[in-house]
Amino acid sequence: MNGKGPGLFSDIGKQGRDLLFKDYSNDQKLTIASFSDIGVGLNSTVVKRGGLYTGDVAAQYKHKNSVLDFKFDTESNISSVLTVTDILPSTHVIASLRLPDYKSGKLEVQHFHEHATFTTAFSLNKSPSVDISATLGTPHIAFGAEASYLTNSGLFAKYNAGVSVPKADSNVSAILADKGDSVRVAYLHRFEQLNGGAVVGEISRKFSTNENTLTVGCSYVVDSQTVVKAKLNNHGNLGALLQHQLTPKSFLTISGAFDTNALANYPKFGLALFLKP
Repeated sequence: MNGKGPGLFSDIGKQGRDLLFKDYSNDQKLTIASFSDIGVGLNSTVVKRGGLYTGDVAAQYKHKNSVLDFKFDTESNISSVLTVTDILPSTHVIASLRLPDYKSGKLEVQHFHEHATFTTAFSLNKSPSVDISATLGTPHIAFGAEASYLTNSGLFAKYNAGVSVPKADSNVSAILADKGDSVRVAYLHRFEQLNGGAVVGEISRKFSTNENTLTVGCSYVVDSQTVVKAKLNNHGNLGALLQHQLTPKSFLTISGAFDTNALANYPKFGLALFLKP
């Protein structure tokens, strides 16, 4: 959550989702990053997914209250994002474009208030879609909703709602998504016994298929440089992760996934190395 208010709608349940899903991967990934004193950063990434290699080169330039991100990948896609913070009091503007898809341009405005946050985004094409979200409350409780409206058809592509109750050592969130077809409830609690780690439980239900998924996970801080995580759901999918800080700005992440209902299958492993001098 934003320290001055309820934060964005995307912040609802984010801490629990990060513990359960962030940094888990079955790919092999190497990223080398650098940043200069004049505000220019460069990232080079190579990913092996299956038997295929992909990569990208990203650059970032910071100047005063503006940040320009630029990325080029091996599939000849070019993307750029310009973010200007506090262009007006408590207002951010984000402009993005992805080539060769000229219709992918989008302009987003975010406004932060002590008790409310509003965002509006427009796609820059002949039949624009309009994305709107609003979150009301305080840093201690928030109610939010978001919707995407297609102007060419006059229909809503999505509408979701959620509530979050964050505390110093816990976070409860509930999100009604997929146009009311699914609901997700999560509870995260931090424990001193885990050296600042946490446990989280999430249950989701899809009404159209009567499918329920229960996922539990935990993180444990081994020391100031090492964190381990694990998760398991009721479908038998087990995941584990170890992240070690090699230097103050470099990380090694090893993750694995195993289907306990198919013991004959080999587990899947992922490796990510982020190096920043």
